[in-house]
Amino acid sequence: MNTFSDSVSTAFALIISLDPLLGSIVLRSLAVSACACLLACSAGLVLGAWLGVARFRGRGVILTVLNTLLALPSVVVGLVVYLLLSRSGPLGFLGWLFSFQAMVLAQTVLVLPVVTALVRQTIEDADRLHGEQFQSLGAGKGMRSLLLLWDERYTLLTVLIAAFGRAISEVGAVMVVGGNIDGFTRVMTTAIALETSKGDLPLALALGLLLLAVVLLLNVLIALVRRWRERQDDHAPLPDGVKPLAVQPQGGGE
Repeated sequence: MNTFSDSVSTAFALIISLDPLLGSIVLRSLAVSACACLLACSAGLVLGAWLGVARFRGRGVILTVLNTLLALPSVVVGLVVYLLLSRSGPLGFLGWLFSFQAMVLAQTVLVLPVVTALVRQTIEDADRLHGEQFQSLGAGKGMRSLLLLWDERYTLLTVLIAAFGRAISEVGAVMVVGGNIDGFTRVMTTAIALETSKGDLPLALALGLLLLAVVLLLNVLIALVRRWRERQDDHAPLPDGVKPLAVQPQGGGE
């Protein structure tokens, strides 16, 4: 056997045997990304919905900055959070550097622009279609944004799933602020980088396979939600007083 085949077989053995070290790293990764997505989505939904319906001077500048933040390198996010949490930084009194909380904060900062931008676009498109109806009923901007959030909840669900996938596959920011400490801040992406550099290819490969499995599961969930939403739209009842168009048979005239 060559090194690659040996590594693959050992990696599958680690996964099947539910290796404790492997399991702790995976669970920590899921916990960090879940907490970060919860915080980022809580703020991103509100901010994105407001930007989707609000019209004010300087909005274009804000949207330009928001779209720029979508391409913000993760290591830059890690550097900024590191400076904030360092002893000389404004948040140094928290003592969060190289901790679980620091990784959650870094991923939150990284995911927040993604959620905000996607929600803003979704709500703005929906507002073009239904905004006038809500305005005619006396709904202000705040109420309109909340109504559109509820109306587009299934579409926004795919945004939340995509945000989780962005968070769990991130490596640069958590490496900088977490320190990749064994048993405390080591997650899947940082462990893969470390174990590869150490030459422990089976563990790195096992973590990589599990990370791919998580990303694959997220994409399957997105596809299922979209398909379910399309079926709901196809079977939605027609409004009162609206009748389906009758299809006239062709040919066979008298």
